[in-house]
Amino acid sequence: MNRDATVHQRWLSRLRVLYGNAADDCLARLIELVERNERSARFDGKDRWSERDVALITYGDQVRREGESPLRTLASFLTQAGFADLIRIVHLLPFFPSSSDDGFSVIDYRRVDAEIGDWADVAELGRSFDLMFDLVLNHCSRESRWFQDALAGRDPYADYFIEPEADADLSTVTRPRSSPLLTEFPTPKGERRFWTTFSDDQIDLNFANPDVLLEMIEVLLFYVEQGARVIRLDAIAYLWKEAGTACIHLPQTHAVVKLMRDVLDAVAPGTILLTETNVPHDENVSYFGDGDEAQMVYQFSLGPLLLDAFLCGDAAPFVGWLSSLGESPPGTTYFNFTASHDGVGVRPLEGLVSAERFERLVDAVRKRGGRVSMKRNPDGTDSPYELNTSYFSALGEPDGMPREFHVRRFLSTQAVMLALRGIPGIYFHSLVATPNDDAGVERTGRARSINRRKYGRDELLALLAESSSAAAGTVDGYRKLLTARTTRRAFHPDSPQQVFACPHPALIAFSRGGGDFGKEILVLTNVGSQPLSIDLAASFGLRAVSNIVTGEPFASQPEFTLDPYATYWLKVDRTSKSSGE
Repeated sequence: MNRDATVHQRWLSRLRVLYGNAADDCLARLIELVERNERSARFDGKDRWSERDVALITYGDQVRREGESPLRTLASFLTQAGFADLIRIVHLLPFFPSSSDDGFSVIDYRRVDAEIGDWADVAELGRSFDLMFDLVLNHCSRESRWFQDALAGRDPYADYFIEPEADADLSTVTRPRSSPLLTEFPTPKGERRFWTTFSDDQIDLNFANPDVLLEMIEVLLFYVEQGARVIRLDAIAYLWKEAGTACIHLPQTHAVVKLMRDVLDAVAPGTILLTETNVPHDENVSYFGDGDEAQMVYQFSLGPLLLDAFLCGDAAPFVGWLSSLGESPPGTTYFNFTASHDGVGVRPLEGLVSAERFERLVDAVRKRGGRVSMKRNPDGTDSPYELNTSYFSALGEPDGMPREFHVRRFLSTQAVMLALRGIPGIYFHSLVATPNDDAGVERTGRARSINRRKYGRDELLALLAESSSAAAGTVDGYRKLLTARTTRRAFHPDSPQQVFACPHPALIAFSRGGGDFGKEILVLTNVGSQPLSIDLAASFGLRAVSNIVTGEPFASQPEFTLDPYATYWLKVDRTSKSSGE
């Protein structure tokens, strides 16, 4: 396909940031690669997203049934549980052959793990849902053919991995783990040291070698061909390494993301790039670029801030952060989530809560049965990096709390997340209120296993059929929230969001919609354990019309009472200029 010369010139400008004078040769190879792998795209990008876009984050083998591939079991479970019309996107966590980290140590990027299914099963799931895939591009498995050939010195993989010089200055490298940065491996020519950011089974790829970049762009296009609407760039912040630097967020890393965006815009313009960067907010949003980089970034501060608000009964840090967000560049949005397979990252709390409050949150999660994973600091000390817990268990109490209050408290956090500007992502274990899986931690010896339990299909359906179970109450609550969200344009990812100054520290108040995005919806949340009485007209210049989740109309009344731990979505009318404008 012939393209405007300006498109190729843009590609060349990215490549020059990476490879200098070698960029012209790399451009010729990139053009040939794209033309060889180009296919008609399923998504054209005309309507990039809508209020119906809700993602479910799940493992491909999350639900199992004897005699059936887990991917097909997952699809049938979602349909039987009533979510086929309420969830549009399924984010399949890495479903490729892998040697560890539940899929994130990829052995082969182009095959489906036979224990999970095959590409035909992926395509079948894609007939009912849009799909999100992970491109695990920072590293691959030590068991991969790429690394085994590198150890043997066989081309083209001999230079696919990073071997720092013996005198390289690595003292300022940002560490997301407390494990060693370098790992030694025996080879026919003696011991060799390779860069291993995350574990000794995850060997970092050398993007200073153009062959590696071109290989990954080919994998990217292969995923588009297999039906991916969203592609998540895993651990992207650490991609480019340069001795004497922090090796995080380097200009070359941003150039790689921009180049991938450029290629997708040219051949598959409806595809969304999502960057996964578990870092403080200002660093995270840098991956929007000037609207020319990722179309979507994770809202990493949301999960820990909401958890902190409910456990403290004080929403002030959350409201302050939400008020400061501002607009993302045109054509971009946030991926809002509270929990994931990795737990709850706490680096994104830096600068948002006091040191004392941070320590209180870490201690509160430990008291509720959670674990804490650490990172290595430049001075050699360790500090918390993520909280390993199910979000449902984290919102309980150490001595237990009545099921009704626990479910309400949990669903309230989800109602806030679902209502915020952006596209929401629901982790499977949040959907079914899975508690901490202590047996999983005991079995694997890994803290992250606390939030990665797998279910038998019949076991799970029986749990949801128990009307008194937390899972049943949570699923029912999600259905009501999702029905309200996906049928109202006020929740479109681009719909306006206004945050209100709150008359009480336990209150969160913001609105969505208005104008071209339909009737305005007011979201009110009480993070405290006591009821709150709010005069909507005096506080916000609004009059409630109805609760859109329950359909309950409101009689004219001066005050509205919020139950403890409750979130309300209210259709409203404006009575005057509000205090939040």
